Amino acid sequence: MAVMMMVMIVLVAGVRHDLRSIPYGGIFQAMDEKLKKSQLARLSRIEGQVRGVARMIEEDRYCIDVITQIRAVRAALDKVEQETLGDHLRHCVAHAFHAGSSKERQTKIDELMEVLDSRRR
Repeated sequence: MAVMMMVMIVLVAGVRHDLRSIPYGGIFQAMDEKLKKSQLARLSRIEGQVRGVARMIEEDRYCIDVITQIRAVRAALDKVEQETLGDHLRHCVAHAFHAGSSKERQTKIDELMEVLDSRRR
């Protein structure tokens, strides 16, 4: 819902900026600590899953079993991405829209559009 609102704002504004002006690593605002802890735990589990997939390939396991595990890794990474994007919308984007300048708001819109475009590829 919030993403669609951002997309609508971009469509109405019709303005695009060159994202090369964004500093390396983006405009920084810390992730919620509770979410950060759960994301790191989830990423540790994913790391273990990836090692397990590598072991399966080394052991010449059945291809469908390997593919099933790869899909599970992708689903877990998608969850990390989804939660990170949600946190970004709730904090970074909300801050830019409530306290930031029009340039900061436009930067956040441009960042979101770029991320959403890259997800479709």
